[in-house]
Amino acid sequence: MSRDEIGELAAAYALGGLEGADRARFEALLRAADPEAVTALREFEDTLVELAAAAPETPPPAVKARLMERIAAATLADRVEPAGAGRGRRSAVWPAVLSAAMAAGLAAIVVAWTVSARYEKRLDALGRDADRLRADLQSQQEIVTILRDPATQMLALAGLAPAPLARARVLWHAKSGGLLVAAGLPPAPEGKTYQLWAIAGGNAPVSAGVFSVDASGTGSLAVHPLPGVAKVDAFAVTLEPAGGLPAPSGTMYLLGKS
Repeated sequence: MSRDEIGELAAAYALGGLEGADRARFEALLRAADPEAVTALREFEDTLVELAAAAPETPPPAVKARLMERIAAATLADRVEPAGAGRGRRSAVWPAVLSAAMAAGLAAIVVAWTVSARYEKRLDALGRDADRLRADLQSQQEIVTILRDPATQMLALAGLAPAPLARARVLWHAKSGGLLVAAGLPPAPEGKTYQLWAIAGGNAPVSAGVFSVDASGTGSLAVHPLPGVAKVDAFAVTLEPAGGLPAPSGTMYLLGKS
């Protein structure tokens, strides 16, 4: 066989993918201690081991179990000398051949597991991205549905004395809930949060949720349907302790009436 063909067989053998007649031919070269076959196999094994060692992932327990099985098989085979002429010379070659095969098998297992783990992580990341896109699309579809419904209220909230330039809009539907989008609010102090209140008739304000704003003063809040509230007369935003309160207690920053 040519050097290139021996190299191809060595690569496939090290990865555990050589079968049938090709495997028999290559193992015959190894038993005969063919220098080109032995050198090609060792070089490819070294490359696989380096790739495996460079991987940050730790192989699972199954890899160790399979390695121990290979070691046990190699040890048993090492105790059995091949029959026939030249038995002594071949017995000296067999331990090296078995050691090379065992190392190739281990490298193949570790590299295959590493590649699989990396692809699984990538697929998981793509799956999370797809989940976020589906959630965003669903949210947008819900907003479009609310906008098309004649029963939807759209309230503009104006800034009060603490933040006169602040503005907000609330889309509100009694059965579907709605959305608050605010701008121009100062970032809440530590331990504080903004809380949205729905005011209906002469009843006490009902909490519609808490939200925060970014450095530019922009924030948003998905508003869920409020039990027992069919129509909102006004929305207000106050500054409350983190987590919100059952009733407003802080300074009012935004107010809007229908």
